[in-house]
Amino acid sequence: MKATPIDYQLVKSKIEASGLSPVGKGSIRELVRLVNEIEKASGEKFIRMEMGVPGLNPPDIGTEAEIAALRKGVASKYPMIEGLDSLKKEISRFLHLFMNVEVDEKNCLTSVGSMQGAFATFLVACRRDINKPKTLFIDPGFPVQKQQMKVLGLPYETFDVYNYRGEALREKLESYLKKGDIGTLIYSNPNNPSWICFTERELKIIAELANQYDVIVIEDLAYFGMDFRKDYSVPGQAPYQPSVAHYSDNYILLISSSKAFSYAGQRIGALVISDSLAVRKFPDLKRYFSSDQFGYAMVYGGLYALSSGVTHSAQYGFAAMLKAVNDGEFNFVDSVKVYGDRAHVMKKLFTDNGFKIVYDKDEDELLADGFYFTISYPGFSGVELIEELLYYGVSAISLDITGSERHEGLRACVSQVSDDQINDLAYRLEQFHLHHS
Repeated sequence: MKATPIDYQLVKSKIEASGLSPVGKGSIRELVRLVNEIEKASGEKFIRMEMGVPGLNPPDIGTEAEIAALRKGVASKYPMIEGLDSLKKEISRFLHLFMNVEVDEKNCLTSVGSMQGAFATFLVACRRDINKPKTLFIDPGFPVQKQQMKVLGLPYETFDVYNYRGEALREKLESYLKKGDIGTLIYSNPNNPSWICFTERELKIIAELANQYDVIVIEDLAYFGMDFRKDYSVPGQAPYQPSVAHYSDNYILLISSSKAFSYAGQRIGALVISDSLAVRKFPDLKRYFSSDQFGYAMVYGGLYALSSGVTHSAQYGFAAMLKAVNDGEFNFVDSVKVYGDRAHVMKKLFTDNGFKIVYDKDEDELLADGFYFTISYPGFSGVELIEELLYYGVSAISLDITGSERHEGLRACVSQVSDDQINDLAYRLEQFHLHHS
């Protein structure tokens, strides 16, 4: 039995009691529960890298605006389904100032986080054409979005983009789209879990093929502006957040307050439909909704059925933060740059101890240091590595559950690792490397 940083027998018993077989195939929330139990039983604090939650306090601007709204009695009133007028205005301004994209505020909708935004989008967009029910996932991606597809009973296809960067993406994408049954396409940018960022060339390829085959592109911008290789923080000034919206009008954008604004607990985000898509009519929508107009069906068919509006006070908080950002009074990118700094340090600790970075480049450019990075260790599959690292007080998730074909890899999130844990991480990785090299 190895003398591991966390008592070997204790960890082994907790793994067996968890019912997860194997542990590395467990969902994010299942791993969270298991690690919580090991921490409680051992009294040892883990290096928690399994769940992508903010590790920073929310901006006071949002908190104070919510408090003020609650004191005015908004809790007793239903919010409008499509969102607070002042928030819709600021979302539209935000798109103009930080993406150089123009969308009428009426098509800037609010959602209960990007999670609900994705669910509502699948609910409506995948039913616009009876002959095109499928969604194509450019993976790796957020595992729960596929769970949403399964809950809705909708078909999907997927491929790992690892070997199809740059111009190679065109042929791979077209091999799916030319079949004629793909109606929507989804990816995140920056990407969860790999932290790859599509280049302008790749976004243009996606847009051109979406236009050619009439596919709606769902662009998940949960980590808006967090590719720290460029400064996207100055309102109205290039560079702007890269987006397919620069090359196509066939898009829906999902914008989250959770990571870039550290506002995850309030469950609020934006679902943005391009102006031209919002007014398009699809007769097949009438199978499920009262209107065949896409934007109308999204609001009064999709969002209304799901929540009847986003928490009223949270909308005031998000509106206040966006207004401060749009007015140049609050730099939201500067407030989260600590994630990039932490990733830089952590990645070096892993690579110094025999680990490799799995997704390492955007075409020819080294990946940014950011909210996530991916790792592997020689001789282990990702599923095996997850379990083995638990004995060393380190937790992450396997890339297997993200649609990645890099079965040796793990996703590591930096947000919950505090500065005072870096020495612990260094020691635990040294011990791991000593026992496995």
